[in-house]
Amino acid sequence: MSNSPIPRHFTATGFVVNGDATLLHWHHRVQAWLAPGGHVEPNEDPVQAVLREVKEETGFDVQLIPTQTTPETSNLDQVAAPRTILIEDVYDEKVGKHQHIDMIYFCHIPGPRPTAPDGWVWFTADDLSNGRAATNPDGINEAPPEDVVTLGLEGIHAAG
Repeated sequence: MSNSPIPRHFTATGFVVNGDATLLHWHHRVQAWLAPGGHVEPNEDPVQAVLREVKEETGFDVQLIPTQTTPETSNLDQVAAPRTILIEDVYDEKVGKHQHIDMIYFCHIPGPRPTAPDGWVWFTADDLSNGRAATNPDGINEAPPEDVVTLGLEGIHAAG
């Protein structure tokens, strides 16, 4: 039995990093700059979900950046642990009020930085540190929220 009074969904988010920047898009429902991600589908582990979501949303094939060491075992497969897990309050018209249990991963695009796809913006570490705002599709300058800034900077640092 769940301790949560509202439904919860498992999701996975991938901060896509190249060099000193992370890729964000304006999420219309949330009204904020966010990294790519989405629901973990049935029979999918969170790493499969984050790699699929990044590919679907950005078109990029990425590599996972390990953020934790895994114990040596030979009898069972392991799934890479996320950097952190966030609990996010969400509302949408189909499901109503619910929460996302969001597993946060860092991902890397090797090679030179590709052009951001339509609707996506590369935010550099300086941009994030200095609260840079980018123009959203409504023509309003908006900076990413605190959690996105913190995790974006950590992802850039983890990528080296």
